[in-house]
Amino acid sequence: MASILVWSGVCAAEERRFEFVAIQPGEFLMGCSSNQGGCGDDERPAHRVQLTGEFEMGKYEVTQAQWTSVMGSNPSHFRGPALPVENVSWNEARAFTAQLNRRGGPYLYRLPTEAEWEYAARAGASGLDPGDLDAISWHGANSAESTHEVGTKRPNAWGLHDMLGNVWEWCSDRYGADYYRQSPASDPRGPLEGEFRVMRGGSWYRYMWFHRLSARFRERPDAAYRHVGFRCVRTRR
Repeated sequence: MASILVWSGVCAAEERRFEFVAIQPGEFLMGCSSNQGGCGDDERPAHRVQLTGEFEMGKYEVTQAQWTSVMGSNPSHFRGPALPVENVSWNEARAFTAQLNRRGGPYLYRLPTEAEWEYAARAGASGLDPGDLDAISWHGANSAESTHEVGTKRPNAWGLHDMLGNVWEWCSDRYGADYYRQSPASDPRGPLEGEFRVMRGGSWYRYMWFHRLSARFRERPDAAYRHVGFRCVRTRR
């Protein structure tokens, strides 16, 4: 992995939170294979996916300090500058990245595709088990029914924190229950049509069933909940 890159032009007090990890192009097995149990039907079939371009993934989920510095407000239910922003819809998350892009600079910011998210979350792992869940994730059995400061759990092998748990993370893709049966082999971006958008990673809220690297969920793009946030991806303009 390349070194961590710091984005320092938005909120000096929270500069350490504006870090991105360079993710190199590569290929991986996306989804849940037939010999792995406990998966939803929409996680199958497992299929090879190639990501052809480098991108930088946010080391942390977007915090409330970041959101407020860009958007001038804080919609979150749980309050704290280093807590992940939540109670934001897909539309609002997209508005955040659009506002960043209006500022210019060498990067374009956006939500990750679902394939980018899973590739980064797996960090080279091929199975579904992420390891010691308590060590890496705020989930329904250890969260005390609240979000927690980003980066307080152990990162994955590529240095990304909270890829599982804390808050669900919006992806750019539309959701398709059978999309994996027709997904392109290179740089998939989801179905062209569909009412829902994809969320990944599970959250602090109750349902530990979703804390698998292949688990998928969906919601309307205008829906906002206290267990849903996001992280950014950036690429060179």
